[in-house]
Amino acid sequence: MSGDIYMAAAGALATERKLDLIANNLANVNTAGFKRDIGQFKFAEPAVPPAGSPAPADSVMQLAAEAFWTEFRSSTDFSSGQFKNTGNTLDVALSGDGFFSVQTPEGLRYTRSGDFTLNSDGILSTKNGFPVMGTGGEIQIPQAAEKGESNVVAIDSEGGITVGTTKVGQLRVVDFEDRSQLQKVGNTLFAAPEAGGEAVEAESFSINQGFLELSNVDSVKMMTEMIQVLRGYEAYQKIIQSIDRINQSAVREVAA
Repeated sequence: MSGDIYMAAAGALATERKLDLIANNLANVNTAGFKRDIGQFKFAEPAVPPAGSPAPADSVMQLAAEAFWTEFRSSTDFSSGQFKNTGNTLDVALSGDGFFSVQTPEGLRYTRSGDFTLNSDGILSTKNGFPVMGTGGEIQIPQAAEKGESNVVAIDSEGGITVGTTKVGQLRVVDFEDRSQLQKVGNTLFAAPEAGGEAVEAESFSINQGFLELSNVDSVKMMTEMIQVLRGYEAYQKIIQSIDRINQSAVREVAA
C-alpha cells in the first residue's frame, strides 16, 4: 500500500488533536483565571524515520500514521486576561506576576482564579472548597465583628486581609522561574513539577479587590482558528478518499 495515505492520515490526526485543544479553550472562555493552551506539532521528514522507530529510512512510508508526527506539545499562555468588576468582597484579581496558593488533598496547587468564598468554618476557600493559603497557613475570616468594629473584609494591594481594624491574614502569592513546567490539573489549578519547580515569593504584583481576572481566550480568534482547522481536516479526508480510490483502481487493473 502506498505510504501517501499514512501521511494524509497523520495530517488528519494532527488537526484532530489541535481541534480538541481549541474546543477546550472555547469551553473555558468564561472561566475566571483560565489560561489558554497552544498546540504545536513537529512532523518527520518524508525520508527520515521518526526517532526510536525500528524501521529503516527506506521503509518510512510503511509506518503507522501516528509515527509521521513525532511530537505533540501543548504549552500554556500565561498572559493576563481582562478584569471584570464584580463588586464582591472576596473576589480578587492579580495584576502582574504570580499565583494564589491553594491547599488540595493532593498537595499545594496554584491558580490565577480569585473567585473566593468562605467555607462553613469561615476559612477563605476556592469555589471547590480548597483552602486559600496565606503566609501563615489557612486564613480564618471572623464570622462576627468585634464589639464596636465593622465586619467589612478589606484586601489591600499586597494581599493583606483585614476585618474591621483587625488584620486576619496575608494572601500568599508565589511565582516560578520557569512557568512552562507547570502542569494543568483541572479547575484552573496548576501543579509544580516534583523536581526543580519550587515556588518563590512573587514580587511584581498587585491585588485588586472586587475584581476577577477573566479567561485570556479570544473567542473570535479561537472560532476563526477552529474553522481553519476544520477545513484542513476536511481536506485531509478528501485526500485519503482520493488515495483510496486510486489504490482500488490500481488493484483492479493489476488483477485484470
